[in-house]
Amino acid sequence: MSYNPKELVLHEEARTKLKAGIKKISEAVKSTLGPGGNTVVIESPAHTHGITVTKDGVTVAKAVQLLDPVENLAVQMLRESSQNTANVAGDGTTTAIVLAESIVKEGLKHLDENNISSNKYIREINSHCDQVILNLEKVTKKLSKKGLLDVATISANNDRELGKIIADTYLEVGTDGVVTVENSQNDQTFSEVHKGIQLKRGWGANSFVNNQKKDECILDDCYVLLSDHVISNVLQIENVLKPIINGGHKLLIISSCSTNVMNTLSANVVRNGLKLCQIEPPQFGYKRHELMNDIAVATGGKYFAEETGDDLNLIRMEDLGKVDKVVVSRDETIMLGGHGDEEVIKERVKELKVQKDNTKSKPEVVFMSERIACLNGAIGVIYVGGNSDIEQKEKYDRVDDAVCAVRSALEEGILPGGGVTLFRESNKLSEGKMTLAEENIADSLKAPFFTIMKNAGLSDGDIIEIELLLNNSEFNMGYDVKEGMFGDMYKMGILDPLKVTKNALKNAVSVATTILSTNAIITMAREIK
Repeated sequence: MSYNPKELVLHEEARTKLKAGIKKISEAVKSTLGPGGNTVVIESPAHTHGITVTKDGVTVAKAVQLLDPVENLAVQMLRESSQNTANVAGDGTTTAIVLAESIVKEGLKHLDENNISSNKYIREINSHCDQVILNLEKVTKKLSKKGLLDVATISANNDRELGKIIADTYLEVGTDGVVTVENSQNDQTFSEVHKGIQLKRGWGANSFVNNQKKDECILDDCYVLLSDHVISNVLQIENVLKPIINGGHKLLIISSCSTNVMNTLSANVVRNGLKLCQIEPPQFGYKRHELMNDIAVATGGKYFAEETGDDLNLIRMEDLGKVDKVVVSRDETIMLGGHGDEEVIKERVKELKVQKDNTKSKPEVVFMSERIACLNGAIGVIYVGGNSDIEQKEKYDRVDDAVCAVRSALEEGILPGGGVTLFRESNKLSEGKMTLAEENIADSLKAPFFTIMKNAGLSDGDIIEIELLLNNSEFNMGYDVKEGMFGDMYKMGILDPLKVTKNALKNAVSVATTILSTNAIITMAREIK
């Protein structure tokens, strides 16, 4: 029997070490926040030429690994918080860490100095967080064309040229389209718009992932198998798997698979280099049937459906659809350049538009719109270039963040940026007598604002003056640290997507309250040299 000794750290010692770990990662990450934020240089053999220069909070957070195992657990928790924010909203990672650090710092002080229940304290923090989010949702504003450019520019670290490329791409693809980011083969950054299909289905197993950084499976020049059958035995699709493997081709399976089949496919991907990915069919019931037929039309393939009596055992290579490129993430699949007949696609879109116009049911109208987007939607690809690999990598991260931020802004609207909106929510909490939990949230909501000001090099006296101006001004007013002026944040183009702000707060509170409720930590015993 093996013996794996563990280290046990309890009570105040545990919380002190967690606090120390949080402080270290926070100091590294929050230095990048705002227009005055600094760059961070990271050494790693996994990076281009062993070095990365970045202002991206997630990249910095991922790079931090501390010697002390307890401190490093805190780092891992904050890293997860920032990554969750990035996954959902695409930006706000640094804000999430700044907020989390402040909540933990204030919370530990309150719990150590006062004889109060941590459970009650944590419930109050969660409750105040929920109220702040409700308040933010009430004051959000729809994104305008000008706002589109502003959000893109700010999220690209105030690079107006990059912001314009991103904004123009979104304007071209329209509300039915999506935007992705790739590396350019030269030093130029530009965009192209292609016909594409977007499905709310992600990869069926993480063994299919071939781009670890973005947690994606990317397949060029890819065949597509379409079926609503449950593939219970690999032999059912042997007639296409053999030529796929022998020809070195790539395959996307849009069909349910049994556990045994998934294990077999995963093993062949890992051990034999099979270039393949599987996703579940979209929607359910008749909606699934209709969408799968649409995908078949768009890709030039055949849909093997149970209700029409199609026998999956009879599938051949000529029955497969084909696309120029597939990008499959954890939650989404994008297919670029379907090889379907253009005239057939146009005719189907025409029919669907007629059906949509004659449909009175709102859910059906939405569904028809989804189907039209599937066939007729556009996908913009922004190709990021640079004069060196290091420059390209840094620019790619900025563009990727900005693209996600714009998407979030389009989905849920915008708020005044620069930390101003959370600052004002803090003032609302500060009215009247506060509990310790209210005190914590009120102080913490101001942390991003103060960090932006300090990173811009403003003195304490200057910050106090700006605070006074904020306290005596309208909701939309704030301070532009880049231009050194006070004014209307909407007009100055200093904006934050609602989705980014609220998810940064949610994730910060989640990880912070977990740490505040921690009283014991168990780690593997190790010798620290």
